[in-house]
Amino acid sequence: MNIIEFFQGMGFMQITWQQLAMLFISFFLLYLAIKKQYEPLLLLPIAFGMLLTNLPGANMFHQELWSAFLDPSSPAYHSYGAILKEGGLLDVLYIGVKAGVYPCLIFIGVGAMTDFGPLIANPKALLLGAAAQIGIFITFLCANAMGFTPAEAGSIGIIGGADGPTSIFLTSKLAPHLLGPIAIAAYSYMALVPVIQPPIMRALTTKKERAIKMGQLRPVSKTEKIIFPVLVTTIVALILPDAAPLIGCLMLGNLMKECGVVERLNKTAQNELMNIVVIFLGLSVGATATGDSFLNAKTLMILAMGIVAFGLGSGGGVLLARVSQTVGQEENPGNFLLMHAMGPNVAGVIGSAVAAGILLTMLG
Repeated sequence: MNIIEFFQGMGFMQITWQQLAMLFISFFLLYLAIKKQYEPLLLLPIAFGMLLTNLPGANMFHQELWSAFLDPSSPAYHSYGAILKEGGLLDVLYIGVKAGVYPCLIFIGVGAMTDFGPLIANPKALLLGAAAQIGIFITFLCANAMGFTPAEAGSIGIIGGADGPTSIFLTSKLAPHLLGPIAIAAYSYMALVPVIQPPIMRALTTKKERAIKMGQLRPVSKTEKIIFPVLVTTIVALILPDAAPLIGCLMLGNLMKECGVVERLNKTAQNELMNIVVIFLGLSVGATATGDSFLNAKTLMILAMGIVAFGLGSGGGVLLARVSQTVGQEENPGNFLLMHAMGPNVAGVIGSAVAAGILLTMLG
């Protein structure tokens, strides 16, 4: 009798076709992360989280607990008590996503690794960062017209910001049931930037424009670099309070980098903190990609709309530095665009956080 119960308790005896399909998808994503090196730092833990959550009988993630958490008629509505009491490992880790903790902690690390000097030297780059967000709002309107709810459409549109933590932060607030496909779409397209963006850039510019020789940017003082994060945080938070968590954490990390008096904290934010949070975030996001939530027509539509958002965002203005440098040097080998491209690039980070704050204010 015990032997029969043992065999009946095996995952092999309980697995559904949806779980089997999700396991193969997780294997494929692991292949992309390891062999093709597509955003491996986050795609690998996301894929492994997807693997763990779809192992039958492992009980590491319970979708029904989170459905009750989001149901206003449930006694467990917006209460983490049941999650902590009855949930598995991935349920507990996912609290950090749902509460918006992990994306904000990652933004501290991003800020600590970001040089806003090129943006300060050329403030007009903010316009390019703002222009890039056009993809977010056009995709939002298109997704809404295709039948997605406004909250779902906003979560899909934010993929156009080319900012994984911002996509996760907004989706966890507006449409947590779409977190898996949106996170996978966001990071997959970010990994494909060298493939997606150059054709868009060539289509929207002439050979003469791509060969323009860019002058050297002016030096930026340490005082300017210290004032900048404090000023941006204050102005953005006063105008758009919902953007304060992301912008505040981004600028805190940058202030630690630029002030020069907390080097130990700066190094921790760039390395240990960033690495630990990326592991937890990736596993948690991957855990939401269960067969029931992932294998449906909505997922395919999200993947399609995500690449539209990404393409529109690229066409709108911001171009990643390494791609701009490569394409520009094809036309003029003596042209060095890296520092000029960094301005719009970091402006895009600020712009996507502000766009998320706008969508959260409108739809949250």
